[in-house]
Amino acid sequence: MAATGFKDYYAVLGVGRTAGVDEIKQSFRKLARKYHPDVNPGDKNAEAKFKEVSEAYEVLSDPEKRKKYDQFGQYWQQASRAGAGAGYGTPTDFGGFDFSAYGSFDEFINELLGRFAGGAGGGPRSRTYTYGSPEGAGFGSSGFGFDSRGAAQSFDQEANISLTLSEAFHGTQKRLRIGNEEVEVRIPPGAKQGSKVRLKGKGQMNPYTKQRGDVYLVVQLAPHALFKFEGDNLVCEVPVAPDEAVLGGKIEVPTPDGSVTMNLPAGIKSGQTLRLRGKGWPTPKGDRGDQLVRVVITPPTRLSDLERQLYEQIQSARREDPRQSLVNTKL
Repeated sequence: MAATGFKDYYAVLGVGRTAGVDEIKQSFRKLARKYHPDVNPGDKNAEAKFKEVSEAYEVLSDPEKRKKYDQFGQYWQQASRAGAGAGYGTPTDFGGFDFSAYGSFDEFINELLGRFAGGAGGGPRSRTYTYGSPEGAGFGSSGFGFDSRGAAQSFDQEANISLTLSEAFHGTQKRLRIGNEEVEVRIPPGAKQGSKVRLKGKGQMNPYTKQRGDVYLVVQLAPHALFKFEGDNLVCEVPVAPDEAVLGGKIEVPTPDGSVTMNLPAGIKSGQTLRLRGKGWPTPKGDRGDQLVRVVITPPTRLSDLERQLYEQIQSARREDPRQSLVNTKL
């Protein structure tokens, strides 16, 4: 708030002209708490008084500004600009200030005290609140930390929740402890790695509105021996014998619902992918995605005498060289 006329900042804070730093600070805390906008929602008079108290404290808490104020009275700002220049200006404008960005009144006051204590040439410090993700399903401390980059606070929290692929596919219920409270959480079918489940009203308490933020459970899927994701599709690798790859035929393929019969085309190559439509992961719409089946041609490791004999006959009778296209290839 820019001062357009003379204000007795000592009177605003209710202290004498010989008041020490601690007395000024104590008075400011008391008045700021009284007139804080979160304590007086919608009260324009209280908001104006809060700005006036903050303006007075900004001047009287700074030794150089206070000295100019005591010496030049209503012209102290002009004297400051004529002297030190860039270090001084009009008191801070609190218009549009986001008071909800603080977890408690003491956090706000401490920030304000630090902000005004910068002295000549110092600008306001920026800050941000960062929120830790509590480990596991239980929540301990608030998880709040601070740095100097500047952002807004949220009263929401995040925590990881581990699920098996079966639990994520079918959906499940988990009993979790949040602080001193036990809650029953329903995980709908189709949860994927990184997806979030919202627990409304189970987060941090806003000390002024007395309303709680939300808790977001971030799904972590345990690895599965067969199935994995590629994008939105569920993928599995299926071993195929050389004769099956050459001749084709019908093979049994596992899906989340159990085995199904799939047609294997003759001459399929290792690494080729076949699609089972509607056999994949549940979608938010309630239907199913596709399952991809990647063929891996797997030669036998234990041959019977007859099998070896037959493979040797195939080898001697084979007409195609699979490496013909590589002949004379060089850099």
